[in-house]
Amino acid sequence: MSGMHADEIAIDDRTVRRLVDAQLPEWAGLPLRRLPPIGTDNQLFRLGEDLLVRMPRIAGPAEAVLFEHTWLPRIAPHLSLPIPSPVALGLPGEGYPWHWTVVPWIEGANPTPETFDPEKWAVSLGSFVKECRAVPGLGGPVTTEGRGAPLVALDPWVQEWTARADPTEVSRHAVLAVWADALAAPAYDGEPCWFHGDLHEGNLLVADGRLAAVIDWGAAGRGDPAIELNAMWGYLPESAADLYRTTVGLDEAAYRRARGFALAPSISASTYYRETAPHIARGALETVRRLIASLG
Repeated sequence: MSGMHADEIAIDDRTVRRLVDAQLPEWAGLPLRRLPPIGTDNQLFRLGEDLLVRMPRIAGPAEAVLFEHTWLPRIAPHLSLPIPSPVALGLPGEGYPWHWTVVPWIEGANPTPETFDPEKWAVSLGSFVKECRAVPGLGGPVTTEGRGAPLVALDPWVQEWTARADPTEVSRHAVLAVWADALAAPAYDGEPCWFHGDLHEGNLLVADGRLAAVIDWGAAGRGDPAIELNAMWGYLPESAADLYRTTVGLDEAAYRRARGFALAPSISASTYYRETAPHIARGALETVRRLIASLG
């Protein structure tokens, strides 16, 4: 396996050039430059100075392309930070099997401990989450499985990946205790809210020390807002996690459900990416350990 996924396809620069030139002739003369691998799902190409081409590498994320193209332009006017609303939708062609998008280029870099103040970051990101939660429904689809959906739908996933986890790295019993507590929490019974669903550092941009943009909305939808508390157990330092939780403003039941939402992708990633992306696997394992510790 040459990439992160067994079913990943290779995306040739010349193929992307032909697709852009044929389908978007107004941009045919712009230089196209492949960017280093970022994230797990898409290959990115900078198009000129102001645009970015996003090409899914696997089938699952390709299904989110039409969602992003339809809904991000409608959500964006309600938010104070930039989001990458697609400005063009590409069609399959030239041997490439899926839809793809062109989005505006947004200046910034992923946050590191040296480029953001944890407390200011907790407040700015938490405030963005509250804005997102307040966006009108706009008739958008409600999530029925996966992130933001009722947690019980993720039970087979968590059980499978917990059984596959290395017991020398993490206690399976402790993992399932976190999961059981999340399932036992009162279910969300409010109006489905818009959520990003994947607020880790790779999907956030910082500029001049401030949160500058929230990118990659492939996991977004409408559902349980508890999903957005995931950042508490990821890159956000423990010292700022409670401030983030307070700023987001959700109750104890949401906090318990959020641990389940954070656990599901982390317990799988800690095993799935062990060989192909060890840095992702290590980060996921650390999240699992923080979740276990948070249960007390």
